Amino acid sequence: MTGRFDYFVVFAEMRTGSNFLETNLNALDGVACLGEAFNPIFIGYPKSEEILGVSQAQRDDDPRRLIEAIRSAPGDISGFRYFNDHDPRVLDIVLNDPRCAKIILTRNPAESYVSWKIAQATGQWKLTDMASRKDGQAVFEAEEFDAHVKALQKFQIHLLGQLQRSGQTAFYIAYEDLQDLDVMNGMAAFLGVPARLTALDTTLKVQNPAALSDKVENFADMEKALGGIDRFNLTRTPNFEPRRSAAVPDYCACRSVPLVYLPIQGGPVARVESWMSAMDGGTADMLVRNMNQRAMRQWKRTHKGHRSFTVLRHPLARAHSVFCDKILATGPGSYPKIRRILVRKYKLDLPDDDADWGQDDHYKAFSAFLNFVKGNLAGQTGVRVDSSWCSQLAALQGFGGFVPPDYVFREETLEQDVAMIAECLGMPSADLPAASEPEQGFSLAAIYDDAIEQLCKSVYQRDYLMFGFDAWQAS
Repeated sequence: MTGRFDYFVVFAEMRTGSNFLETNLNALDGVACLGEAFNPIFIGYPKSEEILGVSQAQRDDDPRRLIEAIRSAPGDISGFRYFNDHDPRVLDIVLNDPRCAKIILTRNPAESYVSWKIAQATGQWKLTDMASRKDGQAVFEAEEFDAHVKALQKFQIHLLGQLQRSGQTAFYIAYEDLQDLDVMNGMAAFLGVPARLTALDTTLKVQNPAALSDKVENFADMEKALGGIDRFNLTRTPNFEPRRSAAVPDYCACRSVPLVYLPIQGGPVARVESWMSAMDGGTADMLVRNMNQRAMRQWKRTHKGHRSFTVLRHPLARAHSVFCDKILATGPGSYPKIRRILVRKYKLDLPDDDADWGQDDHYKAFSAFLNFVKGNLAGQTGVRVDSSWCSQLAALQGFGGFVPPDYVFREETLEQDVAMIAECLGMPSADLPAASEPEQGFSLAAIYDDAIEQLCKSVYQRDYLMFGFDAWQAS
């Protein structure tokens, strides 16, 4: 037993992320979350017969017996998940026990309702990889949703009231917080256990990461039933993409000129670095790289009047460049391991010989790559979210964790932009190298159509929205 708590309860509901929360609780040394211990249909999990030597019949006869077994279990602390339709005798026991830690997991009720309806329709309640995902849509039923919301509100009000009257507090965690490592470790601190997670267990994947408007078959009926008021944030763009660090080692600084470039991978990095080296009077390999935050601060102190910048690239051009350079290519700098995974698991038909590679092959493989990235950014694959194809918004937000760039330029206006920053530094601008096509495969112009644009837009909705990108145009 640890600190002020002997055991814990996670108050949650179906489709709120409680399985993911339990998985990460169990990843903490000394912590055991024992499933839905008081589900009236089963004990713990659907195929379990007992928990800690207590059978389902013994639990039903006396729920306190199982509570005591959980309280006395070996390890630092044990607990269970409890939903509003579980054994009602248990609720007052745990709420009135200050030695029981309360974790309250919540989710937008519209999201949880639609997720529940899709799971019912597809029969898929958990996902470990997008390759096995089953597609489906929910059919909104106004009376059913109203009952769903009322049951959740009644339960939450009861929890809050009992905690207030007994002078207790709970650890509240939202569905969106489940992807935040610091929040999960804060929960460990709340429980009083010394263990901390170094990374989240990502065995379970987000099943339905699209906007509600795409997940509900009769979305117009849903909007009408809710009175046209977006109180449930129905039209937001979901974001399950991991937060990124400032990536300071990737920064590229001049030795003499007070100029530092914060590259967004997949963008015109080589082109910009060539321009910077010309500004600095040397070659690209003479630029200052691989700095940590301390070295970056030192560089800033010795380069008065410094300016920092980054460059955005159209999402479709960026994705195509990454596909050609990292996946289609097989030479230095490419990703052979990820390439093999994409071929084996995600239906990318890539060539063994360039002679067998046609324009239609390129189009199909690039489309499959975009579909993979869509699932990857939504947390539906076991492959890392690489900096080359993460959203540019996530990269910019990561820069802000250390220091945001002074300027955010666009590739299509880069010549004017670099001339402007040179003028700000009181220097003539060097020549900016011309943009180049990928060395592998076909050009984007050769395969471009509206379908590929719309697919990319579905992958990078937030980049299109936040940065105002229109349809790609060949320069």
